[in-house]
Amino acid sequence: MMPRAFFVAATGQNIGKTTMCLGLLAGLKKRFSSVGFFKPVGQEHVETETGVRVDKDVVLFKSHFNLPHSYEEMSPVLFPRGLTRDYLDGKVDSRDLVATISRSFDAIAQKSAITIVEGTGHTGVGSIVELNNAQVAALLNIPVILIASGGLGSSFDELTLNHTQCEKYGVRVAGVILNRVLDDKREMIVHYMNMALERWKVPLLGCIPYDAFLSTPTMLDFELLFQTKLLTGAEYRLRHFHHIRLVASSVEMVRVPNQLIITPADREDIVLATLTHFWDTKISHPDDDIEAGIILTGKNPPKESSLEQIRRARIPMLHAPVSSFIAMKMINTYTTKIRKDDTAKIEEAIQVVEEHIDFDTLLKALES
Repeated sequence: MMPRAFFVAATGQNIGKTTMCLGLLAGLKKRFSSVGFFKPVGQEHVETETGVRVDKDVVLFKSHFNLPHSYEEMSPVLFPRGLTRDYLDGKVDSRDLVATISRSFDAIAQKSAITIVEGTGHTGVGSIVELNNAQVAALLNIPVILIASGGLGSSFDELTLNHTQCEKYGVRVAGVILNRVLDDKREMIVHYMNMALERWKVPLLGCIPYDAFLSTPTMLDFELLFQTKLLTGAEYRLRHFHHIRLVASSVEMVRVPNQLIITPADREDIVLATLTHFWDTKISHPDDDIEAGIILTGKNPPKESSLEQIRRARIPMLHAPVSSFIAMKMINTYTTKIRKDDTAKIEEAIQVVEEHIDFDTLLKALES
């Protein structure tokens, strides 16, 4: 009996594949007695409490959904830096990787009523080691669901490239999900995308609306971005920020809720103005949550006197040893990821995705 499973691939990087898998798994758990999650090939990996190195998404899914499968089964193959050179030099045998993936998938699929297999990027990722997403889906003999950005023309162009890759390896595309669809374009996109997909006889399984909260960074994101640690307010590492402002003068301080201030570490006048504003607001609105944050920039770290005042206010703050301009540039080009401890963002992702997926059509498409 063939396992009931499907492969989730995106048309590019940072399309929202993990977000989709969160909503899909949550919805399927309501319809099946057991749901498996499998990441055959991982790139970004972390070390678990037992010392096992696995894909970071596996840690997220296993911990949040309390999945029974072992880390080794869920994340059988990792692509560390240098693996492609080792493969081309003949130091890595793809047959070993294939056997490991097949064995792990069988172990999870046999214990699950349905299994979600999350790919890495678009269908061509991994081609240099002859183990791209389309090849892995063909190896496991399961259909693919493609995730694309919520547009029309450019989105379909990207879908076409990935659909062609699937056809090359004999993999059936069972459906398409569009992510981050703008409300004012939703009706138009649904109508015309269904028309376009008709040529492939592939259903549109969902249009997930754009959700600004899912893109809001946390202080943890900035720790990872600047490769540093919070100097104050570590307990607020998962605080989200809707507003990020580069402040060059103390007169720019205005009351904006949930605001992250970026300013040079040697501008003690701005730090003082930020703290004064914080305490004034705290006194006048004692019941309000003032979710402030600070990133101090520049080669030299902040003075201990400034650190002590910020600690007293319990404001999360870190020092980024770059200019304010470079810091803003890095932040503006940074794509936030959903992390296992960020329960607020996980629950938001599950709710927005699950609500907009047609699970009846999805299950029919898998049985076709």
